[in-house]
Amino acid sequence: MQGWWIADSEAPSVDPGEIARAIGSVNESLVLVDAGGYLGVARGGTSLFRAAPPDVPAYRIVAFLPETRLESLGDPTFCADHGLRYPYVTGAMANGIGSAAIVEAMGQVGMLGFFGSAGLPVDRVEREIDHIQATLGARPYGINLINNPGEPDLENAIVDLYLRKGVRLIEASAFLALSLPLVRYRTHGIHRDANGRIVTPNQVIAKVSRVEVATKFFSPPPDDFLQKLLQARELTPEQVDLARHIPVAQDLTAEADSGGHTDNRPAITMIPTLLALRDRLQQQFGYQQRLRVGAGGGVGSPAAVSAALAMGAAYVLTGTINQACVESGTSDAVRAMLAQAEQADVAMGPAGDMFEMGVKVQVLKRGTLFAMRGQKLYDLYREYNSIEEIPVSERTTLEKQIFRMSLEEIWGQTADYFQRRDPRQVERASKDPKHKMALVFRWYLGQSSRWAITGEPTRQADYQIWCGPAIGSFNEWVKESCLEPVANRHVVSVAFNLLYGAAVLNRTTALRAFGVALPEGSIPTKPLPVEEIWRRIGY
Repeated sequence: MQGWWIADSEAPSVDPGEIARAIGSVNESLVLVDAGGYLGVARGGTSLFRAAPPDVPAYRIVAFLPETRLESLGDPTFCADHGLRYPYVTGAMANGIGSAAIVEAMGQVGMLGFFGSAGLPVDRVEREIDHIQATLGARPYGINLINNPGEPDLENAIVDLYLRKGVRLIEASAFLALSLPLVRYRTHGIHRDANGRIVTPNQVIAKVSRVEVATKFFSPPPDDFLQKLLQARELTPEQVDLARHIPVAQDLTAEADSGGHTDNRPAITMIPTLLALRDRLQQQFGYQQRLRVGAGGGVGSPAAVSAALAMGAAYVLTGTINQACVESGTSDAVRAMLAQAEQADVAMGPAGDMFEMGVKVQVLKRGTLFAMRGQKLYDLYREYNSIEEIPVSERTTLEKQIFRMSLEEIWGQTADYFQRRDPRQVERASKDPKHKMALVFRWYLGQSSRWAITGEPTRQADYQIWCGPAIGSFNEWVKESCLEPVANRHVVSVAFNLLYGAAVLNRTTALRAFGVALPEGSIPTKPLPVEEIWRRIGY
């Protein structure tokens, strides 16, 4: 039915600036009218969605939008289940780059942060958990659990720590297959409540990029794992039966073209695929819990957030762009390099934790030679069976340009390290020259990320900086705004600007559906000081 707007005392404004302000006032409804052939924004007055009263001046309503609250973006059950106000998550970048400071900042504003525990010793992870728990109290937070097929004892030790510390939410990353420690964490303490519903105290949000892996996480735990936990008295027979009726992970993040471990999948195809898988498995297993899919990888602008949510994502997860923020656990030198990056300034290089398997990570290419040098090491590893087989000229180049010391010295340091961490690696290397070569080459891959984190000035050409193309879209978006200076890039400001910008874009998309052609300059998209956003959203 035709709608009409009747002014009380103020006529509609046709000023593009006023229209922009009205679109940006996302917590208020929006009425646009035909003001004598011009688009006008109506303030106050009365809107009628029926015939206008006779002899009363009225303006034809062109479009009407209700309020667009940031809290209503995404899936409300995701926020309810995890105790959040907003469907926004910061991912766990390894080696503490996804820092306690990020986790605490997110938790304090009703968002969710994951601490990047991967690559850190257990005692360091414990200290960080203590700090986070002391700061946030009952507010939500999460810790990473990275798949570590080469060191299963370490994965077990991390799970022991999480259970002992009462960590109730983990982000499972880099899993190609489920592991027993992961299933042990998920099923620990499972029981029925007074109403007979299955309660799982420990929650898992898994990052995946392949359907076959997603299927494993959205399915119940494998029965052979459950039987092993039963035999180890980690579960009772009743708990084993309950575990057959829950998914390993209720939430999956569709990890598209991200920094770090990635398959470089496009989000625009991956998200719908995983949503279809979700629906099939929800129906197949009849879970009490509602399966959900979030979006991560490539999220660096309000347009990306809006698009992911429009496709059906329950939440968005950011990674690369948080590394460029002041709270991240990396160096000022890395933050400055990231601030200069464009979309194409990324490349794939060998992953230190899965070097022998040929797994790759996405890293920053601009300003560093890591990707090229890391690939050189992997090519040599594939071609030769031992360090001794490498031609003298190649070995000399390695020692001078990449390692900056002899390979014997590198092996000495590597052996000392693994004698403390996992002596079995040294024992194996003494019998397998190719494994010894892999450990030596992994020295460079491990040190390169640490040089970046500490900002070692003599090794900038070797910095391994996990980075996806999202940094390019982010840098383009923040140009000539309050977020362009590196010192102003705080994770809370970035998060609220992304969500607020997505809400604004959702309103403009809805207006286009009404057939409204907005005047140039009437779509507010540039970042704002976070205090201004808080004012606009009533935070």
